[in-house]
Amino acid sequence: MLCGIAAGMDSTRFKNEVVSLTGILDLAERLQAMGVRVRTLAMKRSVPNPLLVMRLAQWIRKSKPDVIHTWMYHANLVGALAARLAGNVPVVWGIHCGLGSSVGNRRTILVNRACALLSGKWPARIICCSQASMRTHKDLGYAAEKLEVIPNGFDLKQFKPDPTARGSLRDDLGVPVRTLLIGMAARFHPEKDHWNFIQAAAQLHKLIPESHFLLCGLDITWQNQQLRGWIDAAGIADCCHLLGVRRDMPRLFSGMDMATISSRTEAFPVVIGEAMACGTPCIVTDVGDSALIVGETGTVVAPGNPDALAAAWRKLIEAGPGVRHRLGMAARNRVQQHFALPAVVERYQSTYTQLAGGTLDSVSSMGLSQCAREIPPV
Repeated sequence: MLCGIAAGMDSTRFKNEVVSLTGILDLAERLQAMGVRVRTLAMKRSVPNPLLVMRLAQWIRKSKPDVIHTWMYHANLVGALAARLAGNVPVVWGIHCGLGSSVGNRRTILVNRACALLSGKWPARIICCSQASMRTHKDLGYAAEKLEVIPNGFDLKQFKPDPTARGSLRDDLGVPVRTLLIGMAARFHPEKDHWNFIQAAAQLHKLIPESHFLLCGLDITWQNQQLRGWIDAAGIADCCHLLGVRRDMPRLFSGMDMATISSRTEAFPVVIGEAMACGTPCIVTDVGDSALIVGETGTVVAPGNPDALAAAWRKLIEAGPGVRHRLGMAARNRVQQHFALPAVVERYQSTYTQLAGGTLDSVSSMGLSQCAREIPPV
């Protein structure tokens, strides 16, 4: 979303700069190609360094941004503190997870609680990516009058149906073109509940042996001993495809018969919107805003229930390719109506303009993000 917003903003009015609190973001090259300056504070995760907060304040004074937009808990706290040290720069906090106080390690939980206490004074706005995360953080004590929702948005030019993807993907996997393929894109993390997916896959494969399962994301490889152990124990190694991190997600989503998430928790799962934009129907667990995203175009099941997940997959398979195609086209239309990236970018631009005074011809914004490895992206 950070790249999508930066790429979609009006470059004649907005100039962006990104600071990573820890390591260089893996998005740095993409951002720099857009003309966005990217810097890192190189903070150590284990030991907070007040001197680096002072350095960030110096960078802010030198860059003179009209608005600072911080992303996720640690960046919210550090960025707002540095902004206060640098002067009176409006700060927008970004919340991109749904669990609030139970997310992450003890340090992250403490940072979140501190943010809740300071939310009435430090940020000018608090933008949540989902209705679920807004409700959760309101309950945690975040200033309700500053909370608002701007959903994630999707580039319908990049994520679109590809009639060649079905054949090319199955060629890559070495399976027949008629193979039923269920896919999930998610990093390996307890919140994503790959065990739930594997158990459901084992059930479905017994009933429909021609079904195959595609998994991709960070640490989704055969070298992951825990994941491999689950797959081997379930007896489905021959029909599982572990692809690791991929850069061709539009093709993968277009080539699937259906996409899914098996998560225990989410805020606003980007992968579901991307799959829908590619014309692929989705089966999702009822977490975060997942049900709101799919609407009537997909199926929602309870989290942590592999029986329900397998039954939903089977029902959609038995409905036939015609029904899946119609649902997929309805899913793309839903994304176009409610979650198109240009409309989402315009809401951010409007927020920045308002906070910058509303009458400026151009706005300089600085975005602060901690490294994705410190708090895994939701």
